[in-house]
Amino acid sequence: MLNDFYTYQAQTSPHPLAMEISHAIGSYIYDTNGKAYLDFVAGVSACTLGHQHPRVKEAIKNQLDKYLHVMVYGEYAQHPATELCKLLAQHMPPQLNKTYLVNSGTEATEGALKLVRRVTGRSQLISCHHAYHGNTMGSMSVMGFEERKQIFRPLIPDVDFITFNNEADLEKITTKTAGIILESIQGGAGFIQPENDFLKKVKQRCEEVGALMIIDEIQPGFGRTGKLFGFENYGVVPDVVVMGKGMGGGMPVGAFTASAEMMDLLSHDPKLGHITTFGGHPVIAAACLATLQEVLETNLMAETLEKETLFRQLLVHPLIEEVRGRGLMLAAMTRSAAITNEIILRCHSRGLILFWLLFEGKAIRITPPLTISNQEIEEGCQLLLEVMDEVQHEFGL
Repeated sequence: MLNDFYTYQAQTSPHPLAMEISHAIGSYIYDTNGKAYLDFVAGVSACTLGHQHPRVKEAIKNQLDKYLHVMVYGEYAQHPATELCKLLAQHMPPQLNKTYLVNSGTEATEGALKLVRRVTGRSQLISCHHAYHGNTMGSMSVMGFEERKQIFRPLIPDVDFITFNNEADLEKITTKTAGIILESIQGGAGFIQPENDFLKKVKQRCEEVGALMIIDEIQPGFGRTGKLFGFENYGVVPDVVVMGKGMGGGMPVGAFTASAEMMDLLSHDPKLGHITTFGGHPVIAAACLATLQEVLETNLMAETLEKETLFRQLLVHPLIEEVRGRGLMLAAMTRSAAITNEIILRCHSRGLILFWLLFEGKAIRITPPLTISNQEIEEGCQLLLEVMDEVQHEFGL
């Protein structure tokens, strides 16, 4: 399998971890040799309820017995998608009441960018330095990391950038601006939270000039920060919310939500303003609905903050300079990318899955399933600290 993996499957990096997967359940992934790996990454924040959660599996199996794809998005009323959008509306601020279901977070970003241009009739888009919103051409255009973009230029025009948490930059949002897109917590940049009511001040500036505010919840979404969406922690209501990853319980999905007044503009002048064949797929929507119901009907969201406290209590080591983030969206920061790389690779060989962030090389990603137990957290952190002791000793740090 490994040979075929390298021969026939396109790669995203020169040196993938290339673990041969047998199965996964709960907080563990197993390789084809039967070795168990404790998962502190959850498919990069995607497996909200861990692996093979019974409620998600049951929803998928029940839908498989009814129907799969029947028509392109938006033509037929299908129960799983309708119920998912309804439940989202019931648990979001009143003005965020209509959702467009798509296939991934980056497609949701594309839809949101089109929407703010359609609503305002303006062209300028603003994003943040070190932002990440996906990797298709539109999403890449609002990525704030030139090294990843240069080879693919020209991208879409009229995009400008500000620095996250820099209030002086808000003057760049003007009457020419269609919208600004921000992550409620900057992910790839190092799990950086907004400070000094920054998100509120962005929204206020948008209202002053008639621009729209898009919040990207692809990583924080569905409970990872103690609220259903990260923006709820910062006292702001955006005009458009982008989501993906964790909403699918391990299935591929994305969505963007706004007011009915705004979303209805995508249906005319021109019609088919946004279109997708498989968005709202009934099996995917059933998995999303089950995931959302489980998050809302249990104490998982509140427990993320308790588990964050446990992580912070345990992750004390000379090699850890700080722990960033909120809830179960955490990054342990070391003093160098080389140290971080060594720790992640050694932990993987010992049976603990950690991962990197896109742009911040010093960060160790810790984004386990919301269902992870305290005992599993303690076991994983103990292994991580042991590896750090080894690295500290061997490198004379």
